[in-house]
Amino acid sequence: MSEMTLTKARIQAGVWEGVLALGAHTDLPQLELTHLAKPIAGMSVEEDPDHRGQYLVRVPIPVELLSDGVQTFVISAVESGEKLTHFSVITGQPVGDDIIAEMDLLRAELDMLKRAFRKHCLETM
Repeated sequence: MSEMTLTKARIQAGVWEGVLALGAHTDLPQLELTHLAKPIAGMSVEEDPDHRGQYLVRVPIPVELLSDGVQTFVISAVESGEKLTHFSVITGQPVGDDIIAEMDLLRAELDMLKRAFRKHCLETM
């Protein structure tokens, strides 16, 4: 396994939990949680005592961000901007199709790409 991966374990009591495997990476990257391209605080990352090179990631889902519709949260590595995973919370009326969730994810990814492009432009000037 050479790539860094973040795999969802579960959501329980309003907290998203996952396992980060570093793969060939030797240093733990700084992770960022975003919602609508805005950083969200509260994520914790702790080394898994039972598995070397793996970390337990816990993300409390902010209640104030939940409203009718689909809310998508993106976890990425700060330095590289690499999206590691995302999760969506759907509230209100049942969604007939996953298209709304996909559109919300695309919007979040586009916002992330815009930020990375602007940062690149500033760094190369």
